[in-house]
Amino acid sequence: MTDRDDDRDHRFSEGEGFGDPYEEFDLDPPELGIDPSKVDPVDSRVVTDTLDQHNIDQDDVDASELLDVGLNYMQINRYEQATDAFERTARYAEDDKLEQEAWVNKGVAHGELEEWDEAIGAHREALRIDEESEHAATAETNLAYALWEFGETSEALEHAERAIEIDERFAAGWFNRAFFLSERGLSEEALNCVDNAIRLGLRNAKVLETKAEILEELGEFDQAEEVADEANRMREQAEREMMDDREELYGQDAGRSAGAGGGPGAGRGGRGANRQSPSQRRGDIGLDDLGVADLGIGDAEDEDRERELE
Repeated sequence: MTDRDDDRDHRFSEGEGFGDPYEEFDLDPPELGIDPSKVDPVDSRVVTDTLDQHNIDQDDVDASELLDVGLNYMQINRYEQATDAFERTARYAEDDKLEQEAWVNKGVAHGELEEWDEAIGAHREALRIDEESEHAATAETNLAYALWEFGETSEALEHAERAIEIDERFAAGWFNRAFFLSERGLSEEALNCVDNAIRLGLRNAKVLETKAEILEELGEFDQAEEVADEANRMREQAEREMMDDREELYGQDAGRSAGAGGGPGAGRGGRGANRQSPSQRRGDIGLDDLGVADLGIGDAEDEDRERELE
């Protein structure tokens, strides 16, 4: 047994000490160059955004990858997170084209949340960057949709027409214009527009249903019935394909180990989400009524990545 009575001095390490003089430090946050009088009191992100600028080097952020993060959030219906990702993309983007693309996507994400005022602002910001670029027609038609939902119907038609002026081969723009004209009772012009959309390749059940409704307004009941029947066949075919995809997916899940995730639609590729509109009554348009285009994740690099309201 060790004799504990033997007192032995123990020399503790004194460390390297501080230089003279030494740099002071504290735990206070960095001073932010913000004028409090210019900060919107309801803007909860102003401190976070400013800290981003203070702590993150512009060269450390890949804005293109950040845009893909936002698109992936859109894919899984996490629209609030998507708006944040797109806004940061726009802030860090050094290329005007990429910044404009981010604002267009941010507007669509706000539209999914039915935040029409914010959606309008995002699309206007996209157009402020460039009113003639390849993304401008998409921004115009998305802006038209948001304005329509916001109650600004006259201005909505103006922007729908502007989208066609920018790109005469923009099928989604022709379809939107057809809808707005039909709602204002201009059925003959609306029919010409929807036919243009179909000729340009935009042919799905919703487009054909809209054409059938316009033909009914014009009194062309026999032709309207034929088009409506084709739309029904197309919708039934799409539903069968969706059920086949789900059955195939469940069949794959059955062979996986217990605990592996796999709800309806899980694990499917990254092109679009075939959601049903909650309201299909005439005169009430929604994201699927106007058609939500593919997200474009994983496509060729030269394809647009913004979502379009067709």
